[in-house]
Amino acid sequence: MKILSWLFAILLTFLLLGTLSLYLWLNASLADYDGEYQAAVANPVTLTRDHLGYLTVTAQDRSDVAYGLGFAHAQDRFFQMDLMRRNAAGELAELFGERALEMDIQNRRHRFRHRAEQQLSRLHYPDLQLLTAYTRGVNEGLNQLRLPPFEYALLRSQPRPWQESDTLLVIYSMYLDLQGKQGRDEFAMTKLKEIVPADWYQFLQQHSADWQAAIDGSQVSAIPLPTSPYPDALRQTIACQQCTPADAVDLGSNNFTVSGKLSPHGSAILADDMHLSLGVPATWYKTQLNWQDQDEGYQVTGLSLPGTPAIVVGSNRHIAWGFTNSTADWHDVIKLQRSADQRAYLTATGWQPFTTLTEYIFIKDAATYELTVHETQWGPVIPFADQQHYALRWVAHDDNAVNLNLSYLERAETVEQALSLAAEVGIPAQNLLVADKIGNIGWTLFGPIPQRPQTHWDIIQDWSSGDYTWGEPLPIAAYPKLINPTKQRLWTANARTVGNQDYAILGNGGYDLGARGMQIAQGLAALEQADELALHQIQLDHHALLLTRWRTLLLDTLSESLAAERQLSEFRQHVQASTLHAHPDDIGYTLIRQFRVKLLELTFQPLSALLEQAGARSADLKYSLETPLWLMLQAQRLDTLPPGFTTWQDLLITAAQQTQAELQQQYGSLANARWGNRNTAKITHPLASAIPVFGRWLNMPAMPLAGDSHMPRVQHARFGQSQRMVVAPGHEQQGILVIPGGQSGHPLSPFFRADYPYWQGEVALPFLPGPKKYQQQLVPAS
Repeated sequence: MKILSWLFAILLTFLLLGTLSLYLWLNASLADYDGEYQAAVANPVTLTRDHLGYLTVTAQDRSDVAYGLGFAHAQDRFFQMDLMRRNAAGELAELFGERALEMDIQNRRHRFRHRAEQQLSRLHYPDLQLLTAYTRGVNEGLNQLRLPPFEYALLRSQPRPWQESDTLLVIYSMYLDLQGKQGRDEFAMTKLKEIVPADWYQFLQQHSADWQAAIDGSQVSAIPLPTSPYPDALRQTIACQQCTPADAVDLGSNNFTVSGKLSPHGSAILADDMHLSLGVPATWYKTQLNWQDQDEGYQVTGLSLPGTPAIVVGSNRHIAWGFTNSTADWHDVIKLQRSADQRAYLTATGWQPFTTLTEYIFIKDAATYELTVHETQWGPVIPFADQQHYALRWVAHDDNAVNLNLSYLERAETVEQALSLAAEVGIPAQNLLVADKIGNIGWTLFGPIPQRPQTHWDIIQDWSSGDYTWGEPLPIAAYPKLINPTKQRLWTANARTVGNQDYAILGNGGYDLGARGMQIAQGLAALEQADELALHQIQLDHHALLLTRWRTLLLDTLSESLAAERQLSEFRQHVQASTLHAHPDDIGYTLIRQFRVKLLELTFQPLSALLEQAGARSADLKYSLETPLWLMLQAQRLDTLPPGFTTWQDLLITAAQQTQAELQQQYGSLANARWGNRNTAKITHPLASAIPVFGRWLNMPAMPLAGDSHMPRVQHARFGQSQRMVVAPGHEQQGILVIPGGQSGHPLSPFFRADYPYWQGEVALPFLPGPKKYQQQLVPAS
């Protein structure tokens, strides 16, 4: 026994020593939140944090504020910043090895690092000064850590200093995130058009007439079921690997606003929740900036993006602003005619030689990869599975794609002033909603818009004749906008926002079905008076309006006797008992949702299979197939059934049976198919899976989540509301701001998980920072 006791004591000692060593090593890369540092600033800069890590930067001028923000970003988020610049530049393999090579190859074709370096010369001098100060702050913040961020030791690497061009790469990274289809949608649309007759192509790819919520009141009419027979190509029995077709477009966000006529204090109120991939750390960084300029004080509060020196969404006490992804059409795929020797391509002025460049991709623990990039006058050559030759014309490649002009919103005082900046701002084009202190509200597209005379935007075209091209950027006078509508409410949710002439300017980049936007519009319409908490409740709404008709269809199809006959009685009971909310405890919600998805898969399996054979995916089509499916269900024409089915009732019952079987196999029983079991948070650190035992410590807790697609509260395991913000300018003390994680990416930081329980628990944290708990002082170097 004594030997066992000694062995246990020795083992425990080694375990404690190992734990202590791990703690000391990690602690060496943690920021000292109460330090004083000499810095390249003109006057002292104060960085304070509240108990949740909410940062307040106070300085005498905007340049020193940028320095201080860069310092804080680096100390809390440098690894995140590094990943974003490397993502855009195609340099991830240098950190992660060959597993990141394919992504690097795809992104390196855009040569964004080269474009970012060129773009520096186009910045206005004050903006370049701001960027230089921010860059110095980042590098000083990094250098003041006793050890580099812990991730670099795990990757056997060292961080590279931040450069001015890296900030522009962060903006390019957002282009890849928000406009990153890179022609896959047009490729899929083109292949579908080749497979089916024109009337069926128009029917299968149409806007929904049932779910419309355009803010200009424009309407589209349903394209009826063609009278011609269902295409033979879609009646074939063909297997597919990726059979789930296009459905929801969650990427992009919700924002909505009410005018001062509806608020208790007379200021307009803005709500904004941006939908992005969720990870550790969170995308956004809660920030307040304070400075003086010619005896006038400025205060801007909201969310900054680590790697950039501006507030992305927030309030400056005069206006509040927020974004959603426009989901408009920002690229064209061009079919190239190549010369016999493959060295030139045909243009309206004759044959032009390809510009050929070699990009070197450095790979950790492997030889350098040499990538040959061919460029045309329209853009880089991109590969598709059909082995044809195509070029990509994308707004991200233009000279006005990125800049720092978003910071101009810091000084805007009215809706009109904010909207007037739209054409100057270099970001992926967004739906901008603005609310001002005197009660006005407005909408426009924020970011570069090209003039495009094309008549067929959705498919690949040959530009060699000169009939198709892009013109100069759209002038600000031609930008679509809406100010103070009669309903006193505005909203956007990635669906079609406007129609008619404005739609002709924007096109369709894969709009959402529209149910989410309609539900927000209905929620706003129900408010006779609105305050910040009322708008926050709309953000949290997880009622499944879209599924109402699907539950009715299920219950009408599955009578009690038929359900008993087909061993679907329990299935029917759960469907009938559902609250039609994506609540973690709702079993029926899971069943109805999955039944709808299964019916889409079964009905359009031949279409998905044919696109797959052509190298495309039905998930990349621009329009949801919910719309034609519902019209086909109403008509119940036998020729539109997929192969193997003789009646629509047979198809519906089979979809229910397969849904039940799959859920039983996955969860053991229907009783365990609660939505929370299917929708459990997986908000993880990028290195967590590579670390034995302790890796889980880097992740957010795996909690069941409310929400889903097609409703205001968009929420999936790894994707959803990356923040919730509600604020009225001039009344920021009543506002709300919460993020799904913490301010710091360091696991020993008191802020590592700070906001997560409030975000998951639907708690409305204050928009403004709380009382000071920590303070760093940056003083001018002697």
